[in-house]
Amino acid sequence: MTEPILNEHNKNEYQPAHTAEHILNQTMIRMFGCERSRNAHVERKKSKLNYELPFCPTDEQVEEIERRVNEVIAADLPVTLEFVTRDNIPAEVSLAKLPEDASETLRLVRVGDYDVCACIGAHVEHTSEIGHFRISSTSWTPNVSTTPPPYPATASGSGTFRIVFRLDGANEKY
Repeated sequence: MTEPILNEHNKNEYQPAHTAEHILNQTMIRMFGCERSRNAHVERKKSKLNYELPFCPTDEQVEEIERRVNEVIAADLPVTLEFVTRDNIPAEVSLAKLPEDASETLRLVRVGDYDVCACIGAHVEHTSEIGHFRISSTSWTPNVSTTPPPYPATASGSGTFRIVFRLDGANEKY
């Protein structure tokens, strides 16, 4: 079987951090029912992801995010690739961030049975290669309403929750 032709990829990700992004996204979905990160800046030294949430998570919830991500990493799950056509996309895979010119064949990245999403980036082979995931900071920016006063300044208390993370002890082959 010949390998499908996918859209050209313009990034050179640091595989441990990119795979940790997948795990963090699924952890946020499971804990808060939100979408995957709205935007991400994933690099070797530190990575930043933004989530749209109806409230700012507590310090305890942030600690729980970190604990859950590290639990998945420690489980040494395989990271596998699967090629599917658009009419064979699993129900749990969102195509919301897919470019309009994406190919008919998509590559799904699975992190064990924890996460699956369409992605053309580079990943580790097993989660244990990621190292220790550490949230170094978070911030909350309320969404400002476009409705003029005297209405509330925030839209239903929603906002953008930013997580900055670092990895310690990732496999040296990356």
